[in-house]
Amino acid sequence: MKVTIKSKRQIRLQNILFVLLFLLVVGLLAWLSQRYQYQADWTANNRNTLSAASVSVLEQMPEQIMVSAFTVDSGAMRQHIADLLGRYQRYKKSLEFEFINPDTEPDKVRQLGITMDGELLLEYQGRSEQVTVLNEQAITNALQRLSRAAERWIVFVEGHGERSPFGKANHDLQVWAQQLEAKGFHLQGLNLATAALVPDNASILVIAGPQVNLLPGEVKLIEEYIARGGNLLWLADPDGMFGLEPLAEQLGINFEPGVIVDPTAQMFSINDPTFAIVGDYGLHPVVDGFEMLTIFPRAAGVTVEPQGQWQADNFLFTTERSWSEAGVLAGEIGFDELEDVAGPLSLAAAMTRSLDSESTADEAAEEKQQRILVVGDGDFLSNAYLGNGGNLDLGMNMVNWLSRDDQLIAVPTKTALDSSLNLSRTASMLIGFGFLVLLPLILLLSGLTIWLKRRKA
Repeated sequence: MKVTIKSKRQIRLQNILFVLLFLLVVGLLAWLSQRYQYQADWTANNRNTLSAASVSVLEQMPEQIMVSAFTVDSGAMRQHIADLLGRYQRYKKSLEFEFINPDTEPDKVRQLGITMDGELLLEYQGRSEQVTVLNEQAITNALQRLSRAAERWIVFVEGHGERSPFGKANHDLQVWAQQLEAKGFHLQGLNLATAALVPDNASILVIAGPQVNLLPGEVKLIEEYIARGGNLLWLADPDGMFGLEPLAEQLGINFEPGVIVDPTAQMFSINDPTFAIVGDYGLHPVVDGFEMLTIFPRAAGVTVEPQGQWQADNFLFTTERSWSEAGVLAGEIGFDELEDVAGPLSLAAAMTRSLDSESTADEAAEEKQQRILVVGDGDFLSNAYLGNGGNLDLGMNMVNWLSRDDQLIAVPTKTALDSSLNLSRTASMLIGFGFLVLLPLILLLSGLTIWLKRRKA
């Protein structure tokens, strides 16, 4: 192409237009980056993204959440807190946070009882919670406690050898109780022999496997509590009802004789035949979306014939290979068609009935629902077995349903899958041999080869 003055001008004009358009695109991208944000989490299990549990809690908090972070660190600590709270802000724009230097506001620090650098103060609807551990679990637990408008009391019947929420023995419930307290519940023991009635502010009454008979007067107090519309969690064991027969008759509850035997447990290296494996959960809000296996040691089958206005649903079904063994659990155990009950068996029954609100002045008063859960095993929530499978999540779902916090049910806990690297002994030896012997040998041979070539040249 012949270069002329006109062609030079055209090329110069094209170059100017290209530069202007390029600068315009860069400016437009910069403007868009200020108005819109996009982030991608490529970690295993998306552990740098807010979990479903936290999102569910935020959805139940429509009003503004204020977070105050007390720290003197203007570097890494402050950046860590900002990144952590930023995950919550992406799902709730009305969450605001500020940094406060304890050195410049000592009076406020003393008034609020701040004791640690990096401590957070969460405020919602006039209530506040302090967080000293800077991770999502601690913050979400605090938000969940704030989301509960009223105090939730869980009352445990005691005085008959029941599993204690404050006991450290393997059969007790202390670990589960600590998880309940972290979620904002208050726990209390109740000896019915000395109490005039079950407290009216009890959200849930728990009967956790008594070992001696309850007195008729104590059972009557439980029946009166249920008649008043109270919610009940009955963790029964196959050893007997220990004086609770009238309560079972009132509710229409029947326990299959014997202990459930499940050969499926051997697939999980469990040699005890009295361990029942549950992977079939039926259709009920307690187990909606629940997919983890749960383990029930020494359990009894539960059936229900609803009485009066009660409605019932069975869930937690054992495998078809299981059965309820009515004989002695010793030696070689086999199914007896004449005495034993064939599986699959139901381990739990959920009962509900409608209660008309007594409040007539409040136009927003709605019909309330009374809820009862009867489980044929208490070991699955004990200190010894709570960590097996999905036992903990199932136990929390039960309490959330009984306390009418259905929105917090079936939200799995997110864990980091790639936080550690596990290598076999062979792989470790190969890597060690490669770095300590093979790689230095390759470098040595390369250097020697280059030296010989240069010497010959």
